[in-house]
Amino acid sequence: MKFKRQLFGFQDMLRFKKLVPNRRQKLAEGSNTPLPTEYRTNTLAKRLHPGRMKVELVECRQITETLRELTFRRVDGDAFPFFRAGQYVSIQAAIEGSLVSRPYSIVSTPKQALENKLVLGVEKVGFMSSYLCDKAKVGDRFVMTEPSGEFHYETLRDKKEIVCIAGGSGITPFLSMAGAMIDGTEKYSMTLFYGARDLAHLAYKEELEALQSKGLKVIYVLSDEKQEGYEHGFISGELLKKYVDVENCTFFLCGPPAMYSFLKKEFEPWNLPVKAVHQDASCCADRPINAPQTFQLVVHMRDEVYTIPAKENETLLTALERAALDAPNKCRAGGCGYCHSKWIKGKFFVAEGRDGRREADVKFGFIHPCVTYPMEDMEIDVPIGE
Repeated sequence: MKFKRQLFGFQDMLRFKKLVPNRRQKLAEGSNTPLPTEYRTNTLAKRLHPGRMKVELVECRQITETLRELTFRRVDGDAFPFFRAGQYVSIQAAIEGSLVSRPYSIVSTPKQALENKLVLGVEKVGFMSSYLCDKAKVGDRFVMTEPSGEFHYETLRDKKEIVCIAGGSGITPFLSMAGAMIDGTEKYSMTLFYGARDLAHLAYKEELEALQSKGLKVIYVLSDEKQEGYEHGFISGELLKKYVDVENCTFFLCGPPAMYSFLKKEFEPWNLPVKAVHQDASCCADRPINAPQTFQLVVHMRDEVYTIPAKENETLLTALERAALDAPNKCRAGGCGYCHSKWIKGKFFVAEGRDGRREADVKFGFIHPCVTYPMEDMEIDVPIGE
């Protein structure tokens, strides 16, 4: 077989011979302007996801006997990150030698966040909440996580008609959701059922009435008091069917555990799909154990090792906070995975219905300290809160 000789091979050799001189010429012609240190994409990402923020309390207002409204501004930036109405933030403070944090639903709207204003409603229940209600004052500074959480409207998942059911202080995320609907941030039609013991325990009634005049539908339900113009009793399936088409809406629930249990039974006859009902998570409580034991917890945090006490009835996260260790946490309900830590040794118990770990986490020995209780001496590796 005969091949015809081509010139292309010689041309390639000539190009190769000129490669180094050509490269030197291009480098000499290049600009000596330094490369940018920041790019628009990175700037936007930092604005939307700043991580922990430094905030200052700028206003306090008593809403009910047990509910206090706190307004914050950000001091390490000119605005809060934009969020989804219904989400929460977690506040951290040093209290009596402990480094404590708790999540709270946001009352203000996403648009107000861009004006450097973020409002929380705090009910006086528990250690951190009691501090915020009784002792926090204007000018105090705190560390706050960026807004987080899955409790919000999702266009591809939820129906245009949403029904929000609030019990007590569970009204807070729905104020944000209603405000977002009114200002056009979210596109849905919202009906709100708000249950309380009596008129005195209805929070934000003036604000809700103002929102009603702009398109929000509100049904007040009083369990311990009869008043004209108000429903009486509990928010039942029968009451819901009186006002909404239960099969053509999406439900959002926020309130005490007893309300969730009651509504779960009320929903059963309707056979609603899982995606039709969203429930806001609550913090993991202490285990009901009489005379709980105290174990030793060895904690690795980067290059430091600490040995601290850990009570049998309290989560590992609570033990870390009592020892003033800055462990990362957000939801305190086992769902977000922000406190994701490596288990080294020791038996533990995960709160029922709270195990949000992936299969790989379970297989390779990772835990969520916010829902994990010690059953004996333990050793864990915890990331630094950042």
